[in-house]
Amino acid sequence: MITRRAALAAPLLGSLLPRAWALPAKRLTFPRDAGSHNNFATEWWYLTGYANVAGQAAAMGFQVTFFRSRVAATQDMPSRLAARQLLFAHAAVTDVAGKKLWHDQRIARWSGEAAGSNPADTASASAQDTGVQLRDWSLQRQGTDLQAQIPAGDFTLALNINTTQPVLLQGKDGLSRKGPEEKQASYYYSEPQLQVRGSITLQGKTRVLEAGSTAWLDHEWSQEVLHPQAVGWDWIGINLFDGSALTAFQLRDRQGGVLWDGGSFRSAAGARYAFTRGEVLFKPVRSWRSPLSKASYPVEWVVRTPADYYTVKAVIDNQELDSRGSTGAIYWEGLSEVWDSNGKLVGRGHLEMTGYAAALKL
Repeated sequence: MITRRAALAAPLLGSLLPRAWALPAKRLTFPRDAGSHNNFATEWWYLTGYANVAGQAAAMGFQVTFFRSRVAATQDMPSRLAARQLLFAHAAVTDVAGKKLWHDQRIARWSGEAAGSNPADTASASAQDTGVQLRDWSLQRQGTDLQAQIPAGDFTLALNINTTQPVLLQGKDGLSRKGPEEKQASYYYSEPQLQVRGSITLQGKTRVLEAGSTAWLDHEWSQEVLHPQAVGWDWIGINLFDGSALTAFQLRDRQGGVLWDGGSFRSAAGARYAFTRGEVLFKPVRSWRSPLSKASYPVEWVVRTPADYYTVKAVIDNQELDSRGSTGAIYWEGLSEVWDSNGKLVGRGHLEMTGYAAALKL
């Protein structure tokens, strides 16, 4: 797997990706590892959240993802016009009251030089800390907080994101296995239980976020593409109400079987357990058929983990994103609610499903 999200960019890159190798264990250090790793084939910063909106009974969801893909064929070109990196971005708002997903996308080239040093660049990513810019979209560290500024076509996200917990290292101390071969792995950390302030403007109407608005940030980088037998994956990142955090995923093969699975659970007190292969099971309960792609997505799951059995339900069925204008894929990603084995609502987060409209072709 290139990395879970960055595989969505692969249809545009094809054979331009370098050959992968098994990643060594390493100690992630911050803020450096919050920044860009330009020598790796792919990388992404993925922010999802739940917005408690002032004066509105129904909540809203949001998603902002920046992808970076290294173009191997241009690395030795001397021209400052060479596109050594490609940057993509997706953004979405789930309007629960209106039962509609709004989304937008961007793509731009980057020479790999520092921001502002090359007039040909329309995008950049800092190697020092989180700092990704794609034209007028950005996700940047400002002091101790992250700032997301996303003026999209039908909506604008203006978000201030505050850390409340330490970084959550996924896998084995940040080295996360994604397939049966060692080279199918990534460096991967999460920042759950983020507090969010700011506003969401949708079709000219601005909603102010109130207390209780939360977010989740994933950052991942790697050299590897998906295993040849993999067609897609299912993934959840959930902020539980008691302060704990749940991650679970599975990669599916062409026969619908599970090629690999994993995830983690961290308690509110900080105890972390990394799931091993075979400890996670996704069981579909209810599906929704997209009128656009004709794909059938399981929008309700029972997910078995070592922490508990959880029921994951989409807040609205149609949260399918058509990113053929940038990364070339159609996938489902959206705000979901989570119940425990006792039938109690215990958390909210995002569910992502790929490879249902068509197998990811790398």
